[in-house]
Amino acid sequence: MDDALLTRLRAALREVADPARAPAMQAYMKSSMPYHGVPTPKLRVVCKQVFADVELPSAEAWRRQVLALWRGAAFREERYAAINLTGLRRAGPFQTLDALPMYEEMIVTGAWWDYVDAISSHRVGLLRRFPEEMKRLMLTWSRSDDLWKRRTSIICQLSFKRATDLGLLDACIEPSLSSREFFLRKAIGWALRQYAWTDPAEVVRYVSAHEEQLSALSRREALKNVR
Repeated sequence: MDDALLTRLRAALREVADPARAPAMQAYMKSSMPYHGVPTPKLRVVCKQVFADVELPSAEAWRRQVLALWRGAAFREERYAAINLTGLRRAGPFQTLDALPMYEEMIVTGAWWDYVDAISSHRVGLLRRFPEEMKRLMLTWSRSDDLWKRRTSIICQLSFKRATDLGLLDACIEPSLSSREFFLRKAIGWALRQYAWTDPAEVVRYVSAHEEQLSALSRREALKNVR
C-alpha cells in the first residue's frame, strides 16, 4: 500500500513536470537529489489530487504513509509531497507528541533549509498545544550537535505572535549566539524579525542587550522591519 502511493505520486508528478527546469531547480537548492521539474503551484495541485482518496484510518497509518514517501523519494518534489501529507486537514487529530519522532527524522535526514523550515514553522509548532513537553524538547534541541535541530528550536515559534514564549525563544537562541554557522545566524535574525511585527520595542531591546554577541547578519535581519 505504501509503495503504491509513491508510485502514483511519481507518475502524477512526471505528467506535469518540465524536465528542462529540473537542473536549475537542483542547482539553486544545491541538492544532490534531482528534481522532476515541477513548480510549487503544480505540486500543490498534484498533492491535492493524489492524496484525496488516501485512507488514514489511524495516526500510525498516517505516519507510515508519510515516512514511506519520505524514505522512498528519489526526487526532491516527492519529499515536498511527504511534507504536504503531514499537513492534510484530515491528519489534524494526529498532530500530537507521537508525531515528533517522525518530524525529527525528517529534519535530521532532510538537513537543508527548504525541508526543515517548512517542518519547523508549520509542524513543530505543536508547541502551542503541548507547551511544557515541547519546551523541554526545544531546549534540548537548542543545544544539539545537529544544526537543523538547533535551527528548529529557534524558528518553531515564527507564527505565534503574542503567544510567543519569549523566555523560550531567548533560551533557544543563547546556545547559538556565538556560532559562525550561517543557517543559525539567519534563524536568529528571522525569529527576532518575525516577533518584531508584534513587539518591535522588545526586539530593539534584545538586540541592544546582545549587541556584542549577535552577528551582523542576525542584527540586520532582526531590525529589518523596525521603524
